[in-house]
Amino acid sequence: MSREKKPSFTLNTVDDMFTTQEIRDERKLPRIRDIPIKAIKDFPDHPYKVKDDEDMMNLMESIKENGVLTPVTVRKIPGGSYEMISGHRRKRACELLGMPVIRGEVVELDRDEAIIMMCDSNLQRTTILPSEKAFAYKMRLDAMKRQGKRIDLTSTPVVEKLSGRDALSVTKLGNDVGESREQVRRYIRLTELIPEILELVDEGKIALRPAVEISYFPKDLQEVLVDAMEMEACTPSHAQTIRMRRLLADNKLTAESITAIMQEEKPNQKEKIILRDDRTRSLIPKDLPVNKREDYIIKALEHYGRYLKKQREQDLER
Repeated sequence: MSREKKPSFTLNTVDDMFTTQEIRDERKLPRIRDIPIKAIKDFPDHPYKVKDDEDMMNLMESIKENGVLTPVTVRKIPGGSYEMISGHRRKRACELLGMPVIRGEVVELDRDEAIIMMCDSNLQRTTILPSEKAFAYKMRLDAMKRQGKRIDLTSTPVVEKLSGRDALSVTKLGNDVGESREQVRRYIRLTELIPEILELVDEGKIALRPAVEISYFPKDLQEVLVDAMEMEACTPSHAQTIRMRRLLADNKLTAESITAIMQEEKPNQKEKIILRDDRTRSLIPKDLPVNKREDYIIKALEHYGRYLKKQREQDLER
């Protein structure tokens, strides 16, 4: 008597039951592979600037000679395309070189995980503008809050636990990026600046501390400050921005008060004439007291000015 054959069948795995065919097909592909550049979209609200500057030209030369040494990092998004997480500059360089594909690593991340990875990977760059840090820190902090991590159960000091969940999130972010909690907060405040002032911060014309004070001004008063800076050809000191913010707290900060403060002469903006030439010093009598040398120089210049005026008058009479 022959044995009855048992029906053969296989059970679907949990993975098969809860994923689409597209996702299952994607997982069969190698993680690192050539990806069409046209299929890669920039990360939404990417805070890091990609410029066609000298550094970009150098990167293009490197890629032309050696290829893309470090694969870009992307994640698959609906519609069959990819979203760039790390490698916007490499992608731009390849685009300028006319390359159709770029070597990339495909990772499985949700939106907030992608934001955190995008911010962290780009913070490794050697040169990062204050505005780039500002928006990157803000995006990362918002993502951390949405994730709802129980960071209050970590080994954070009790004094910080009493400051609230937001303080803990900022502390955790600071630890991750190597900045103090207060420094992270300062950078995030820069996101409240209008573009004209934020650009001055990036250019190093306004320091971080005064920029933070300005960030509390309403947008219309920030615009007034920009006009005042252009009129007076100077930027506010930290002390001046503190005074303006105090006026703001008392509802007394106006266009007139901003202009008046900006018209003040600051010690670091006074013109200084330093006589370093030995020939100049040799013309000043050695026995003349130091406290009288300035008067001596002024009188000498006035005398020379009168001499030049007389010379011009004589030339006109000839």
